Amino acid sequence: MNNSLPFLIGLGLGLGLAAGMRPYLPALISGALASGGLLGLSYSPGTFSFLQSTWWLVASAAALLAVYLLQLRLGSQRMDSGPIAAALSGIGVGVGAVLFAGTLSGHGELSWPGLLGGAVAALLAQAAVWPLIRRARARLPEESTRNALTLYVDVGAVLLTILTALLHPLGYLAVLLLAWLALAGRRRAGGRYAGLRILGR
Repeated sequence: MNNSLPFLIGLGLGLGLAAGMRPYLPALISGALASGGLLGLSYSPGTFSFLQSTWWLVASAAALLAVYLLQLRLGSQRMDSGPIAAALSGIGVGVGAVLFAGTLSGHGELSWPGLLGGAVAALLAQAAVWPLIRRARARLPEESTRNALTLYVDVGAVLLTILTALLHPLGYLAVLLLAWLALAGRRRAGGRYAGLRILGR
């Protein structure tokens, strides 16, 4: 795999986007790949070498399990709003930032632009994906079905992680796709609010 800077940026973008969707699976998968030296992923040497350490992988797996159990206990509606949603969103942004920064650092590049780029990528993914999931959940009558929608996000995060690891430039395409989804969602929400304002007159 080509590890020139443009390719590394594409990989970092893909990992940042995936972390914005669901942080623990991208952290776990990319860390495992980096630990095995597979698909051009490496977080070592450098400040972020912990991203491929055993304790990080175990912690990511434990956090993933804890979030699933919490969702089963509280339900998707409570997970999607309030302090829990804000905390999960913040974790996604943080993980996206360190994965991008670690990608650059592990190949001898400056890491601080990755912190910024990964955080922005994670925020973009959240703006594109989670409003869509919440709208879909609002239409579903059964809690079990609403909870199951999380699996689609997990699958998307896993696929994005693996595909950008296989072909780093796909990260650029993923940015364009999610930016389009985010803009489309905003236009749809704006149209709905405009209609409500008209009805309220």
